[in-house]
Parts: sequence; structure tokens; C-alpha cells
Amino acid sequence: MQEASDAVSDLGWRYILGTLRTSVSVRSLAHAAQVAANAVTACGADADQHLRADLRPTRVIFTLQSLKQATVTVRDVELANVITFAVGETGSKTEPDIRAGSPRSVQLLEIGVDAMDIASIRPFWKAVLGYADEPGASGSQDPLVDPVGQGPAIWFQQMSEPRTQRNRIHFDVSVPHDEAARRIEATLAAGGRLLSDAEAPSFWVLADPEGNEACVTTWQGRDN
Repeated sequence: MQEASDAVSDLGWRYILGTLRTSVSVRSLAHAAQVAANAVTACGADADQHLRADLRPTRVIFTLQSLKQATVTVRDVELANVITFAVGETGSKTEPDIRAGSPRSVQLLEIGVDAMDIASIRPFWKAVLGYADEPGASGSQDPLVDPVGQGPAIWFQQMSEPRTQRNRIHFDVSVPHDEAARRIEATLAAGGRLLSDAEAPSFWVLADPEGNEACVTTWQGRDN
């Protein structure tokens, strides 16, 4: 993870939850399509198996990950270099949007569900959301993902005993490692409370004024 992060940070990409992500500011949807087309052409035959693009009138979000392995590979790092060059040829640049005045940084959202019996509730969430098993998953407790890549991943946290007074669904907001401090500061300024930083920089547990929890997470401090 450290190696992947170091390899792409200066290019304006960030390592987040097993992916490489970047943002490109654009003038219009037509411009976004041009930027995306340049990136796809630059990736060649690897585009379909590594690259995802979200096009909006103001920016394009690029995500790199080996779809077969569900992780960042050496090839993804190489493609980040290739795309950065291709985007530069259009007069634009790849950046994580951590600039002053930018809407926010690139990020990924997960939803964590606490459960006593994960195997019994997982089929419900898979069916009601129309989700699928995470690529490479083999167990009844593995995360669920949106097969078309639009919704946040759902993961399950084992509870040791019932907790009726604590919310059992929370958001995990995965941000670039150099964005976490600013995001936490903004959350606290908005009335939030820091419940725990014991696992930082892997994650910080925060709560709104009524105790509903969310975690700000980064890739740092994790074993894999």
C-alpha cells in the first residue's frame, strides 16, 4: 500500500480502499467525454479490466483497480502514469481535489452493518440492494458490492453481544491519507464528537450530536 501510494501521489492520484483514484476538472460534459476518451485510448486493451470513469459536467473521476484481483497491481500504477500524461495533453491535470475551494477530495463510501449472526442477515442485504459477492469472496461473512459500481460497498462487523442502545449501521468514509485531518476538523467544527482515535490513522470514530456514528478511514495503519 505504501509503495502504491508513494508511486502515484506526485501524479495527483490517491490510494483509497484498494484502488487508485483521481479527479480531473473539466468545462463541460463534452470536455469530460474527451478527457475520458483520451484516458481509455491511452490504456488500450487494459482499459476494460482496470479503468472506471465517472463523467460529470464539472469533473471526471478515474478509478484504477485490477477487476480480476480486486486490488491495485503494478499495472494499475503504470496506467496511472499513462493516464496522467494523456490528460495533460488535453490541457487538464489529474489531482485529488484537496485544493482550497474544491468541493471535496476523491473518496469512497462504505456502509458497515453490525450483526450477531452475519451469515443470516447477509442474504437479506444482498437481495434488497441487488448486490453481489465481492470479487474473490468465498465466505458467508464477506462484503457485498454493487455489481454496476454505483453504490457503496456493504461490510459486516461481528458483534460479541446485542447492543440495543447503539446504532448498528454506520458509514465508513475513506479519504486520501492527506485529507483525513481536514475532514475530521470540519466534522468536529460542525458539531461532531471524536469518540476514538485508538486505531488512527486506519480510522477515527466520530459521532453526530445524537450519537450516530461514522468513521473517517485511510489506507494507513492497515495490514493489507
